Amino acid sequence: MTNDAQAHGDRRVPLPPQQQGSDETLNLAWPGERQGHRDAARGGTATATAPARPATATAGAAKETPKADAGQPKAKQRDAFFDNAKYLAIVLVAMGHSWEPLRDGSRSAAALYITVYAFHMPAFIIISGYFSRSFDMRKDRLQRLITGVAIPYILFEVAYTLFKRWADDDPGYPISLLDPWYLTWFLIALFVWRLTTPLWKIVRWPVPLALTIAVLASVSPDIGDDLDLQRVLQFLPFFVIGLSLRPEHFKLVRRRQARIAAVPVMAAALVFAYWAAPRMNAAWFYHRDAAQELGAPWWSGAVMTLAMFGCSLVLVACFFAWIPGRTMWCTALGAGTLYGYLLHGFLAKGSRFWHWYDNPWMHTPWGAVLLTLIAGTVITLLCTPPVQRAFRWAMEPKMTWAFKKDPVEAARGRA
Repeated sequence: MTNDAQAHGDRRVPLPPQQQGSDETLNLAWPGERQGHRDAARGGTATATAPARPATATAGAAKETPKADAGQPKAKQRDAFFDNAKYLAIVLVAMGHSWEPLRDGSRSAAALYITVYAFHMPAFIIISGYFSRSFDMRKDRLQRLITGVAIPYILFEVAYTLFKRWADDDPGYPISLLDPWYLTWFLIALFVWRLTTPLWKIVRWPVPLALTIAVLASVSPDIGDDLDLQRVLQFLPFFVIGLSLRPEHFKLVRRRQARIAAVPVMAAALVFAYWAAPRMNAAWFYHRDAAQELGAPWWSGAVMTLAMFGCSLVLVACFFAWIPGRTMWCTALGAGTLYGYLLHGFLAKGSRFWHWYDNPWMHTPWGAVLLTLIAGTVITLLCTPPVQRAFRWAMEPKMTWAFKKDPVEAARGRA
């Protein structure tokens, strides 16, 4: 995604060669990152043009290069930093869900929960925005948006609803594509954000504009629950920030000075969260309600939106500062975080429906530690290649039958 890995001596993970005219062989975590990885590998969204070589050199190279290699693109490369970041963020998501039922009886669990919720989804959304910089209304990109975001949203919205009917003994629970249930809100939000990407690329002050929209949403209870628009609008500034970032911005937070500064900042955040846990409504971190719906005066929506936006950015920077840039054992799992994100929701909700947390031992310190380890292990397994292969039909369906074929591609196929 960036070129900073080479500057820091980081290693990159090679991707398999891309097939001509298709990039479906690239199995990436969040839909739309295929083009983003290619652009970031070149240091931006524009494609560099190689200088022309002398005719003699070209002729000599033609003699030395086998015809089988002519016109074949080089193997694509992934930036290990972003795969590591996505994997560690999804682990925090799963751990946060495991801590949620423990908050009432443990102030420490509540403090950890608040701290993690302040930055884990903003970090994901910033990365998603960064990889969406090259998105436009081109046919192949729109097809990937449909197959990689819209179709998984429909499938998992239906699957979650059927699961709730069965596991929660609620056979009348309705299926509604307009009211995302549990984790599927992110998919519909990503769909909307990415469709608006061309707009954010042409306005003069995209981040202030997006932040203004988020503030207005936080004081507008009439927006309602359709498509979880409160979350779509209140999280929007983080996506727009991702669109505005460049490789050099990630270099800033990966310097040694930034890593050192991140330690006391994160420690201070934990101390503040410990103090705020019994005094603050954690629903502010979900960004799914207006201030009035949380029983607060309307003006507090604007104050909290701006304050939490600043705090989240600082904590995201601290999180990025400590992400390793080298290839590690978990780097390859970064390509499967969307699988882990959507699949672990069945276990997270099932643990509530089946009353696993009713056991008093779960609410002891050792029980909390065990739950944390289990959550990290389960989410890791759900990101592995075997799980990706088993569920690729739902997460990354090709659906070539559903789209009109490009005349140029059709002619190439006949040739």
